[in-house]
Amino acid sequence: MKKTTTIPIGPQHPALIEPEYLKVSVDGETIVDVDIQLGYIHRGIERLMQDRNYVQNIFVAERMCGICSGAHTVTYSMAVENLIGDVEVPLRAKYIRTIILELERLHSHLLWAGVAGYEIGIDTVFMSAWKDREYVMDLLEQISGNRVNYGMSTIGGVRRDVSSEIITKIEKVMDVVSKRADYYADVFLNDKVIVARTEGIGKLDRADAEKFSAVGPTLRACGFDYDIRKEGYAAYGDVEWEPVVAKNGDVQAKAIVRLGEVKVSASIIRQCVSKMPKGDIRVKVAPNVSENEAVARIEAPRGELFYYARSNGSDKPERVRIRTPTYSNILTLKPTLIGQQLADLPIIVAAIDPCFACTDRVALVDVNKGDEKVVDGSYFRKIDRG
Repeated sequence: MKKTTTIPIGPQHPALIEPEYLKVSVDGETIVDVDIQLGYIHRGIERLMQDRNYVQNIFVAERMCGICSGAHTVTYSMAVENLIGDVEVPLRAKYIRTIILELERLHSHLLWAGVAGYEIGIDTVFMSAWKDREYVMDLLEQISGNRVNYGMSTIGGVRRDVSSEIITKIEKVMDVVSKRADYYADVFLNDKVIVARTEGIGKLDRADAEKFSAVGPTLRACGFDYDIRKEGYAAYGDVEWEPVVAKNGDVQAKAIVRLGEVKVSASIIRQCVSKMPKGDIRVKVAPNVSENEAVARIEAPRGELFYYARSNGSDKPERVRIRTPTYSNILTLKPTLIGQQLADLPIIVAAIDPCFACTDRVALVDVNKGDEKVVDGSYFRKIDRG
């Protein structure tokens, strides 16, 4: 008879940067069951959007995530543009949006490579990848003035142009980043320690990837050739590229997909800066939106980012609903963890590149009456005082 032990991992734990709780049952060192509990870092972003106008909400959306803030503002702007219905975003603005999105993908994937090295125990990979990431962060800062929240996308286009001087710098950095991506791919494929900790570890089979609606690199690592960028939003329809796909579904496959996408992103950026037309970077948009509903989705670094927006005729949205990539990918953790060794849990969790703050949602329900309740900050201050 198996004798299992329950080990709590989180809400605060060295392996988890954000507070979440994994209730792990082990038989010896082998994981036999996992219970995933979310909700420790809820910030009420969707509720906040109902009290602010469409322009103010650009900056609320931007703060959904510190890694893919640009992806959120672009998706939100696209959703509102679809709500209005007759907004023709200038072509130059579409190219600039694409450049920002791909620079963001570069820094996100390089950040992930460093975190993966750290979770495995090889700090050299962590330090090297984050050093190379700084080249990309410097570009984002020179373009927008910020390293985290860029404030670039707006309804009807973008807020800042990209100068010819910055374009020259972008081209040089893309050459460096492409070469470094080859280096990291070689490390993840050939370093004996990394291979031992990633090959065959945390494998997600194709059926489970489809069953749990995995997205992004997590999905493409299981053999699915699916990337929303192929639908041609922004300027993706004007450049040539192909999705990076692997088959094994393990940690190594997810690493290879992301490192391959670094080279693809560099290529897309090179094409965008060489093809980018002259012209306006935004069009004026009326502040009020008639009653309507619309959606928008893009391929964020972690996968599909989906925005739903509904208007009621005022200058504030009646409802904005956001589905982030981690919301789908976190469901894949259970089948990838069961049967694995406890020591491999940190890298298996890190392999989906989770963002728990983006994912957390809270619904307050009266268990006796079944009524839902909306509260504000005064409610929490009251219960905090007892």
